[in-house]
Amino acid sequence: MQYLPIFTKLDDKPVLVVGGGDVALRKCRAFLKARAAVTLIAPEFCDELIALADSNEIALIKAYFNEQHLDGMMLVIAATDLEDVNAQVFELANARNIFVNVVDDQPKCSFIFPSIVDRDPITIAISSAGTAPVLARRLREKLETLIPQHIGPLATLVGSFRDKVKQRFKHFSDRRQFWESVFDSSVVSKVQSGDTISATEQLEQLLDTKPEPEGEVYVIGAGPGDPELLTLKALQLMQQADIVVYDYLVSDEIMDLVRRDADLVCVGKRLGDHSVAQEDTNQMLVDFAKQGKKVCRIKGGDPFIYGRGGEEIQILAANKISYQIVPGITAAAGCSAYAGIPLTHRDHAQAIQFITGHCKKEGQELDWQSLAKPNQTLAIYMGVIKSPHIQAQLLKYGRGADTPVAIIENGTRKDQRVVTGKLGELADLIERHSVISPALLIIGEVASLHEQLHWFGEKAQTSSFAQPITGVA
Repeated sequence: MQYLPIFTKLDDKPVLVVGGGDVALRKCRAFLKARAAVTLIAPEFCDELIALADSNEIALIKAYFNEQHLDGMMLVIAATDLEDVNAQVFELANARNIFVNVVDDQPKCSFIFPSIVDRDPITIAISSAGTAPVLARRLREKLETLIPQHIGPLATLVGSFRDKVKQRFKHFSDRRQFWESVFDSSVVSKVQSGDTISATEQLEQLLDTKPEPEGEVYVIGAGPGDPELLTLKALQLMQQADIVVYDYLVSDEIMDLVRRDADLVCVGKRLGDHSVAQEDTNQMLVDFAKQGKKVCRIKGGDPFIYGRGGEEIQILAANKISYQIVPGITAAAGCSAYAGIPLTHRDHAQAIQFITGHCKKEGQELDWQSLAKPNQTLAIYMGVIKSPHIQAQLLKYGRGADTPVAIIENGTRKDQRVVTGKLGELADLIERHSVISPALLIIGEVASLHEQLHWFGEKAQTSSFAQPITGVA
């Protein structure tokens, strides 16, 4: 270990920055965030530094650096364009055992600035000992996507209870068990939703009673397949779940991102193959939650757009089960974008309708007269099997046989395939190209733009989500 990682409290501590340009400004702002007393020395200063001085946030000394400027300083930064000045700052500060950093000159640093993930008061610092700062930055970027914003307020809240918990639980093991139960409770989700008052009240209650496991269900939309289309909130909740209840439409790449030790329960939901009835799935969610489990109910696309999420939430609400709903990118938005087909376009479509080709058996017939109107886009989910009927009804009610259509199979995934043609040959296209589900049908003038705007699948796609972080300088 070349550098010992430490966190230094700089409240009102004197620090010196030698330099007056943009780099000095950047370092100055970092020190101000830590509430340090900052002095800068340079013959000239940029406008932003002058503004900070005018507001009494920093002190400026318009002069050339000399050794006396080090008197009383705790930390020193050399941020000039002159190598001899930077070297002089390093040598003089080092001789006085003052921590010194010469920007972009790692051998002349007795301390270095890490890449920081700031969730105050939680701070995560990443360092490559100055050898590969871009690699450290990329690690920070990945952690930024994994560490939720509510972690800071949560840490502040539980920190305010530390003394009370020490009085209530005398032994360390008891305190640890208490905090584990807190972080497994809905205190976390209440802070996440901004309800700190309820979270505080619940913490008070947990101190007075023996905590029982509290179940919760996360109904999450996984998007159409590409793991990079997951929302940050979806990924964070997937990592918290004890049990993951999933459908076949959720891609393997996304399932690889769930908590490693979570129990996985597949409930099927593939056209013609419902391995678990919807009613049984609903009851399963209720039963798991009543056992005190954190349940991730993950669905392809968006749970509230042809995902039966509403039905499941109604059952949870009726049973007074706590739940969260995380929307996902629905297939129409994701698949059309990856096929280069805008769902609306001023020259082609001023409206869009989402339709399902798979309704309840006793369901009402669609309003084909409305659906057959020109200058609108139809995005049809689960329409492969019903394509002959869809084609016939649209033609019957006046949609032109030469209306462009696109069939997007496995949209956003590595094996995405797009078949284009005309409405008059829709069913034949599906049969001739052996299209299988999941596939989205897009009917309307915008489908003709695929040939002009397609971009995905023409060459090997490099997913930055899964891109290796090694080998970066």
